[in-house]
Amino acid sequence: MRMDHWLFNCKEISRLVSESMDRTLPVFQRIGIRIHLLMCRYCARFEKQLRFLRRAIRVYSSAVDNEHHPATLSEESCNRMKCKLHDHLRDQS
Repeated sequence: MRMDHWLFNCKEISRLVSESMDRTLPVFQRIGIRIHLLMCRYCARFEKQLRFLRRAIRVYSSAVDNEHHPATLSEESCNRMKCKLHDHLRDQS
């Protein structure tokens, strides 16, 4: 495999880091992410923040579930949040 297949820019890394939390990525992408995160403190910080948010949501959801009041967002709200996140990531590049 050529070396340029292992190199990703920050925009691609932010997308891949997000996707990696929802599905298993191919090995070359996982290795590329790790290499990039070792070299780029901004992307490493982004990954850390995403992981924190994911944990916080799980804790909050668990607490809400224990109170028998499930926290749900409408599909429209989820889509708006995704659009805002993608817009923010695009502006960062």
